[in-house]
Amino acid sequence: MTTRAPFGSWPSPITAASLVASSTPVGSPRFVGDSIWWLEGRPAEGGRFTVVADGEAHRELVPAPYNVRSRVHEYGGAAWAPVDDGAGDRLVFANFADQRVYLHTGDGLGPLTPASVPAGEPGADPQLRFAEFTASRRDGEVLAVCEDHTGAAPERYIVAIPLDGSAAADAAALRRVTPPSRFVAYPRVSPDGMHLAWISWEHPQMPWDGTVLHVGDLDDTGMVGRVRDVAGSTTESVLQPEWLDATTLAFISDRTGWWNLYAQDLDADGTRALCQRAEEFAEPLWQIGTTWYRVLDDGRILTAHGTHGMALGLLDPDTGALRDLDLPLTHALPSGVRAGTGSPGAGLQVLTLSQDTTEGAGIRLVDVDTGTIHTVRRSLAELPAAGALPVGRAMDFPGDGGAVVHANVYAPALAGLDGPEGELPPFVAFVHGGPTGQARIGLSLNIAYYTSRGIGVVDVNYAGSSGFGRAYRDRLAGQWGVADVADTVAVMRGLVDAGIADPQRLAIEGGSAGGWTTLACLTDTDTFAAGISRYGVADLEALVADTHDFEAHYMESLVGPWPEARELYAERAPINHVDRLDCPVLLLQGDEDRVVPPNQSRKFADALAAKGIEHAYVLFAGEQHGFRKAANIVRAQELSLAFYAHVFGFTADVPPIELTRGAGRTP
Repeated sequence: MTTRAPFGSWPSPITAASLVASSTPVGSPRFVGDSIWWLEGRPAEGGRFTVVADGEAHRELVPAPYNVRSRVHEYGGAAWAPVDDGAGDRLVFANFADQRVYLHTGDGLGPLTPASVPAGEPGADPQLRFAEFTASRRDGEVLAVCEDHTGAAPERYIVAIPLDGSAAADAAALRRVTPPSRFVAYPRVSPDGMHLAWISWEHPQMPWDGTVLHVGDLDDTGMVGRVRDVAGSTTESVLQPEWLDATTLAFISDRTGWWNLYAQDLDADGTRALCQRAEEFAEPLWQIGTTWYRVLDDGRILTAHGTHGMALGLLDPDTGALRDLDLPLTHALPSGVRAGTGSPGAGLQVLTLSQDTTEGAGIRLVDVDTGTIHTVRRSLAELPAAGALPVGRAMDFPGDGGAVVHANVYAPALAGLDGPEGELPPFVAFVHGGPTGQARIGLSLNIAYYTSRGIGVVDVNYAGSSGFGRAYRDRLAGQWGVADVADTVAVMRGLVDAGIADPQRLAIEGGSAGGWTTLACLTDTDTFAAGISRYGVADLEALVADTHDFEAHYMESLVGPWPEARELYAERAPINHVDRLDCPVLLLQGDEDRVVPPNQSRKFADALAAKGIEHAYVLFAGEQHGFRKAANIVRAQELSLAFYAHVFGFTADVPPIELTRGAGRTP
């Protein structure tokens, strides 16, 4: 029997508190000896990350207050690695607070790199940061990417860190292995220890615009001598070099318009395509150390590939044949491979960080021969009832100028509930960040939180999104604030035309670059009745003057050259068009955000107050770019629902929100 109730007010079993209580971020899984280790978040401990080992009781290896998180490029990544194959629980990690590298053993831990906060400047940023640890050709040290802010301008290079702790008090004991570049990633030592491969790029490129793959000869001291540029340019993005043998290097390149796999024999001329398809074998490198393929002992390559999401396949590099594994996963990245262990006859095992539609994100162990999947650790400790989960549907919508816009649509869904007869539901457009991110179908409690209450969600892959080739990404080149806005509006128009969404109850929300598109849609169109910006960009000129080094020139490809295009920057910025906005806005911001500083949302809130627009501005103490503390995640989720309840006039099971038309900020 179906009960009819107003959209938005359905009695959902998914609360913000249960969403956070049952959700544990997991990532960076590794095979370590016979064990599996991974990175795990602790929202209840202020968003701290630790390293955990599998077993009957998951064993925490890095104790509080240490927080395993790097600030290289501010987005971090690859913040830990095992040492000596995990013997004695040995690992190295970057600690978030001081960005020093520590060595953890079964007997304790100690620093390996020097303190680098400037003397007499309490609260200042550490000037040395490290990530992507890998074995050196020399015993007693590890290689890492070093981000160095001690000079007039930041620079990065590969550094050797001694494991005896001698560099903890003497920075001179850190040995620079490669020449400096503005950005570097993927240090890879050849199997014979004679060569080091890595990539670099310079401003104004981002790593998805253009990178260069280098190979350096290593001398007896472990230093790079002669350097050869193997592939890449300012217009070709090369990612993840891996050695196939002592003289053959595999890598990913988008030279055809798609990130595909290639190989280069260093003793011969020319590059060989391993598998050319109109699919992506990589994604934008936002977090350092991200990998998309693994080389097996028999020479085959286990690789992720796809468009709307990534499947796992086994590639024969000699023939180019690619055989997909038959797995019920909507997105999967290979984190490690090993010969089967445990039961007799167990085949090749793959460790994946993956997503599906029933259990969500998690770490899974896959037997390649049988297709058997063992869940090592789910992000969601408890799964909501199936009747509260929506079914995502990939849809394409006609955009401006003949463009096709991709999106994933989630209709309201709660078993036994439906909206009033003849009434269409409100719909919220989710706008991902990046703007090179990608919305993929899978179990998302953030989406289910809305849909189980009777609010539809559409996750938009606007121009610039990854997964659909370089041409789709490049549709946003010089058009940020134009093409993304047009695509989002086209999707909403398509939902309305199809009789799926109520045209009078359309909302939009997004974080970071998604917050920019949210504010641009609100100021440039009359499509939406409300919007929520989470740490979103509002003022381009202010962002150029006050952002971190990794994205310091990103606006040049998204908008235009600076300062030559200053007028265009002003024309695009939502802060300069608040006079065209006439609907409620909710602004959520972390007070320690260095990627999109708080002055962005603060200025927009002041402009809303000056015009008398209903709004709320909520500043979260101790949060950076993205909310990690349990209490703040709960509050942000409940504020969002309360905001929509206020705007669309339904009753919600959360405390009401207080909006203001004048100056004032929610404490």
